[in-house]
Amino acid sequence: MGNGRLGDYLRARRAQLQPEDVGLVAGSRRRVEGLRREEVAILAGISPEYYLRLEQGRDVNPSPQVVAALAEALGLDPDAAAYLDLIARGTSVKTRRRQEQPSRDVQAMIDMWPRTAAYLQGRSFTVLASNAVAAALSRNFRIGANPMRAAFLEADMRTLYRDWEGMTAKAVPFLRSVVADRDDDPSVRELVGELNLRSDRFRTLWARYDVKVQDRGTTLFLHPRVGPLDLRFQKFVLPDARQILVTYHAEPGGPSEDAFTTLAEFAHADNG
Repeated sequence: MGNGRLGDYLRARRAQLQPEDVGLVAGSRRRVEGLRREEVAILAGISPEYYLRLEQGRDVNPSPQVVAALAEALGLDPDAAAYLDLIARGTSVKTRRRQEQPSRDVQAMIDMWPRTAAYLQGRSFTVLASNAVAAALSRNFRIGANPMRAAFLEADMRTLYRDWEGMTAKAVPFLRSVVADRDDDPSVRELVGELNLRSDRFRTLWARYDVKVQDRGTTLFLHPRVGPLDLRFQKFVLPDARQILVTYHAEPGGPSEDAFTTLAEFAHADNG
């Protein structure tokens, strides 16, 4: 059985590199986008014939040394190199479609956070648990919603995020890093398939094969009730359940603290 994912990834990353990026002379008669196969092979210290077999998915067991050499040749950062190693080993977790349940402890915990928006996502990024502040921040953070799907397909998300282009450019590499070993999960296939079909933005970003485990940072919101919010986010992966806990909070003393506190008060009043 071949390894099509490895070949797809190598081709995508090769196409995004120019000869000058890796210290090669471009020449005047280039007909390919990015690096040639032969150039990657030379940089990795392997034969062009062997590299061709890898791109064609005909070699299913490259050594760790070859994988590391390819990562260096393609200029991959640690997140992307880890992804390359994962798909090169051909490992995936076979998952049957089943009803996911959130931990009652998680729901009880996030309900006790009065000034933090928090929600728990399942394997297909559907929200399994959510607190009042998260629901007030966006209807797409409520139980049953799918923030990843909504980010690309729901019109109100383009106005909720002040930097929608930047947000989506980070969301897709994170998605790819999380689902790297979930090829056999029907819910993941359906999500990626729908987004590829219905969103030009997603399709373009997914085809780049960028991988980035960005689990913390700042998201810029424009909330319809309280205005601009600069919120810090953190994503915690629960390894046993393969679920993701997402939190948002305002920096104490920061410019968004008062507005976010007001939003939290609205949330608790609405749920009181």
